[in-house]
Amino acid sequence: MRKDNRQNDEKRLVVFELNVNMHAEGSVLVSFGNTKVLCTATVEDKAPLFCKEENKGWINAEYAMLPRATAVRTPREVQKGKQTGRTMEIQRLISRALRSVVDLSKLGDRTIIIDCDVLQADGGTRTAAITGGFLALKLAVDKLVKAGVLPENPIKEYVAAISVGICDEEIRLDLDYDEDFRASVDMNVVMTESGRFVEIQGTGEESTFSEFDLYNMLELAKKGINELIALQKGVLVDYYEDHNHRDEE
Repeated sequence: MRKDNRQNDEKRLVVFELNVNMHAEGSVLVSFGNTKVLCTATVEDKAPLFCKEENKGWINAEYAMLPRATAVRTPREVQKGKQTGRTMEIQRLISRALRSVVDLSKLGDRTIIIDCDVLQADGGTRTAAITGGFLALKLAVDKLVKAGVLPENPIKEYVAAISVGICDEEIRLDLDYDEDFRASVDMNVVMTESGRFVEIQGTGEESTFSEFDLYNMLELAKKGINELIALQKGVLVDYYEDHNHRDEE
């Protein structure tokens, strides 16, 4: 058994709190167990120059960890004068994941920026950021559609991400920090609602893994992502039903 009594094919408790920021066009506080990430969406009525030439909009993400998101305080990167390679790699991953499910030609001459700030880290911050970041993006886009700013919704389908790996010679879903630290194989999987892969990041940590292991890890990741997308849809349905009820009152 794992330390939180989960089975190997169980993800951590996942919670989405919607529109927790009064200023952002869309915001979500997402929790994967003890990992907590605040995702906010900002809509800017301008697109990068290369997008204007192609007559499309753009989606970009930024990622950061607060100093005490970890057990030992980490100095803010601004003090170093530059971002770490890890930070740049993660925010590019989040950006690619979100752009993969949006028809940018329907976004118009605008940019949506998704800020993902890790409040507390216990493994899986990038997967939580992608999963929560999509909901923040969805909330922002829904507002644009409702206001008539966008004639049609540019979001093609849902997307989510989860980690999977081999720890203590067992394939496990949604690794926390301790499991990730001890894992002989660590993998992050991003997948769309239709079952298409966006990105697979798999690494043997001073170890190797077989084709059979890879197949089983991907199957477990697909199970976890399908569950996450069901949760994303459920929380949005509840949120909009509640707000429609309030409007009627």
